[in-house]
Amino acid sequence: MNVAYDTQPPALTVRAAAGPIDLLACQTLRHRCFFGTGGCDSDAHDAVCNHLMIEQDGVLRATLRTLMVENGRDLDRTLTAQSYDLSPLRDYPAPVLEIGRFCIGPGALDAHVMRVALGALAGLVDRAGIGLMIGCTSLAGSDPARHAAALAVLGRHHVGPDGMRPLRAATTTVPLGGQVADRRSAIAALPPLLRSYLGLGGWVSDHAVIDAAMDTVHVFTCVEVDRIPATRASALRRLVV
Repeated sequence: MNVAYDTQPPALTVRAAAGPIDLLACQTLRHRCFFGTGGCDSDAHDAVCNHLMIEQDGVLRATLRTLMVENGRDLDRTLTAQSYDLSPLRDYPAPVLEIGRFCIGPGALDAHVMRVALGALAGLVDRAGIGLMIGCTSLAGSDPARHAAALAVLGRHHVGPDGMRPLRAATTTVPLGGQVADRRSAIAALPPLLRSYLGLGGWVSDHAVIDAAMDTVHVFTCVEVDRIPATRASALRRLVV
């Protein structure tokens, strides 16, 4: 896949990682974004995932990885299943796309990168007949008190439906909820990726997981493709040239 987008300025392209050199570039950018230092962020899931590279004039600006499973019975293959009990989705009949390790490097504009990434994902969703997009969306910093406003607004307005929400599996979790003093500012403070998912009609689990190793608090996030507003779906498809 090599898709160009009309996003001037800046001119961005997105393509699939083509080999070990590309994968190392993605892992290096991930380490810089997640840990703030040089290094290589890698795990066993890299070998089974597809990796997207968003570039500007040959410079890697952002990356994410995807894993498609045939239906809910295969969700144990996902990294998400290490933190959440996904048994409520076991009978889901359609393909599921896990999205992870999304990061945007310095020098890139979040809004432009998000448009390119979501446009690429929209194309993948259409080609593969994806029914759900899932993943863990991270809030930087593992102290949940730091994210009180975000966890409150997510818990009050964006928790997913009974029968689909994952159950607790991790040992260090925190429930979503609390008082929302200013919903608009709380939403504005969410990570761009999570705001984008919510804008597509996405929802989150009723609890967050504290990840001390990554120094994050993350929430299970799900977008049901057939519930994306038609105008948003059409806008995403128009991004692909």
